[in-house]
Amino acid sequence: MSKHGKVLVAMSGGIDSTVTALMLHEQGYEVVGITMKTWDYASAGPSKKETGCCNLDSFNDARAAAVHHGFPHFILDIREEFGDFVINNFVDEYLAGRTPNPCVLCNTHIKWRALMKRADAMDCEFIATGHYAKLRIENGRGVISKGLDETKDQSYVLWGLDQDVVKRTLLPLGGYRKTEIRQMAMDFGYPELAKKAESYEICFVPDNDYRGFLKRKVDGLEERVNGGNFVLADGTIVGKHKGYPFYTIGQRKGLDIALGKPIFVTEIIPETNTIVLGEEHELNRSIMNVGGLNLVKYDHLPEGMEAMVKIRYKDKGALANVYNGDGNTVKVNFYEEVKGIAPGQSAVFYEGDDVLAGGIIRR
Repeated sequence: MSKHGKVLVAMSGGIDSTVTALMLHEQGYEVVGITMKTWDYASAGPSKKETGCCNLDSFNDARAAAVHHGFPHFILDIREEFGDFVINNFVDEYLAGRTPNPCVLCNTHIKWRALMKRADAMDCEFIATGHYAKLRIENGRGVISKGLDETKDQSYVLWGLDQDVVKRTLLPLGGYRKTEIRQMAMDFGYPELAKKAESYEICFVPDNDYRGFLKRKVDGLEERVNGGNFVLADGTIVGKHKGYPFYTIGQRKGLDIALGKPIFVTEIIPETNTIVLGEEHELNRSIMNVGGLNLVKYDHLPEGMEAMVKIRYKDKGALANVYNGDGNTVKVNFYEEVKGIAPGQSAVFYEGDDVLAGGIIRR
């Protein structure tokens, strides 16, 4: 019998998940390692570059750590499930003129559910990952909060987890800084892992070229959308673009248009294949609508409550009042204008360090 119970640890072969598994093993948990194969890199296009979560070396690194420390390790193939849901959503969102966040979707609907299913089959009480965030149970609810290391905090990408999942999850790295985790990797005897560079790319877009990915996935897309209008806010046509799915809100580089001043994408109108351009101040907005809300800390949000709202992963957040809308939506009124609100991205609401709720920006 283990000291603390049996835990299924998601191991990518990288430093964070490896240290998570070894830390829990050292603490007396009965650890079972699992590595999820989410996609087939050979189908991703010409780059043939494998990313950290999905290549053979990483699988071998994860298994070697498990074998060395005497706990079992398995590989779980979820490519079909991942592809159908995450990749199709990724493509659909760009075709709808929005900017998706596939990592949030994958965490919420694929990885954690796959872990839970396998944990139940193996009689594991807990699941664990190497995310930099904290979890606790308070007033009968599982609460997600920011990790100690603000430069690594990943609470933003976990807003979609359901309560049954949160209550069974362990996040051992939440109370540590990345520098401490690197030192732990050294202490555990993995100096190469400690020096390993981090990848911030989307796993199925290993060359970071989402436009090329869309072109390969959607037959005839380039021909279908090429030649739409660049317009200013007043409707003045100022040029032609390569197709609305290939642009994102706030984009400045790669527009291939000269208007004598810095110019940005301020709006995407897929119905007419139109890209609206403007100066930087025209990216500012004070109101947004958020749908697909998932409540985390409380079972409801008091009308007009104040929250710190993050509209992208590296965003510092901005104060706003949150008002309940129709169905599972909220209206957000920012105290001061914020720049570059992008439909399709996640909006996450905080009370101090705690995640109140999260959802997808609609408009």
